[in-house]
Amino acid sequence: MLADKVVDDMQTRWESLENDLDRESMSAPKRFVDKMLTNYMNIGFIHMLFPNALILHVAREPMDCVFSAYKHDFPPGTLDYTSEFTSLAQLYLGYRDIMEHWDAVLPGRVTHVRYEDMVEDLPGVAKTLIDATGLAWEEDVLDFHKKKQAVNTLSTTQVRKGMYKDHFKAWQRYEKQLQPLVKLLGDKVE
Repeated sequence: MLADKVVDDMQTRWESLENDLDRESMSAPKRFVDKMLTNYMNIGFIHMLFPNALILHVAREPMDCVFSAYKHDFPPGTLDYTSEFTSLAQLYLGYRDIMEHWDAVLPGRVTHVRYEDMVEDLPGVAKTLIDATGLAWEEDVLDFHKKKQAVNTLSTTQVRKGMYKDHFKAWQRYEKQLQPLVKLLGDKVE
């Protein structure tokens, strides 16, 4: 059954995290972040399994979001859809439809943050989010880019830069070439 597979996959990821912590002789965290890109499909499961969890949805301006995926040369396999306008637009529109669904069936359960707001006002947004987790505010949260811990994502170099705005509306430099994608996204383009 699909639901069982989703729950098993999520549990395997979380157990892997705990095993990694054990190997590093660290205690398991009371809270952790699972920023898997496809978690939007699992919000119902997350809600059922972790009724007190903060479910955070950070949404970026649509064309900046899809252009960012399109311009990266991902390894072959799981992200092939990012190299083709039609499939990229279909996935993005499907994601937006699913998020609207969760807002309709679980009103108020998902905390939405605009990525651009977070970049423009990191102290304000970060304090609000930390407060929502029930954790005490620590000023060094704002210095995330100076931390020595490993960052194991494709955005490692971006994380080390801290917050920056030069990528806002970056897609507009290629607006003519991206018109087919703009049309596919329709009224979602801001």
